[in-house]
Amino acid sequence: MSDAELSIPLEVDYPEIREQVEKVCADFPGEYWRKLEDQPPSGSYPTEFIEALTEGGFLAALIPEEYGGAGLPVRGGAVILETINACGCSASPGHAQMYTMGTILRHGSKEQKDHYLPKIASGELRLQAFGVTEPTTGSDTTQLKTKAEKQGNGYVVNGQKVWTSRAAHSDLMLLLARTTPADQVEKRTHGISTFLIDLKEAQKNGCEIRPIDAMVNHN
Repeated sequence: MSDAELSIPLEVDYPEIREQVEKVCADFPGEYWRKLEDQPPSGSYPTEFIEALTEGGFLAALIPEEYGGAGLPVRGGAVILETINACGCSASPGHAQMYTMGTILRHGSKEQKDHYLPKIASGELRLQAFGVTEPTTGSDTTQLKTKAEKQGNGYVVNGQKVWTSRAAHSDLMLLLARTTPADQVEKRTHGISTFLIDLKEAQKNGCEIRPIDAMVNHN
């Protein structure tokens, strides 16, 4: 089978966005990324690149216009990420800032949306960490061990997460924790809640973030 037979022609949509993203990526050639590879985990995050994407409004692409975003559909966001990678840069360090806010957008109260979404859109707040995987729990999230117990007007969370990408470079984190013991629910998917964690406050109250030295930047 020839190369031509293996090729699948794709429509080039959003040409203006592709061109704008390419211009941003042109300022971050291979040398920029290779230098990051030589840094320890604490210094390997492409801060300048993420700031450039933020200033261009690309990481707020999926946030509705009323909250300061571009209001693009998912395909528009996919084009941005596709173009970043096609240019030789990496979308991995910033892609979650684009879509993790969807939990607030779909399930948050009006007060939460009004407070958080404009700040996420502007880059003032980074919500790009999602605490799901645990040392003994992988893709089956119904088996997670992290617990959140109601105390007064809040919750006390106890547990451990691992491979929580970008936790060291986020202000906020979505956290999955069990609020009802597994042996007290009818279905294993019941009794699990999502929390929006202020990581700076959490680190003042017992939360510890430890970088993992890995080939793929999960930090």
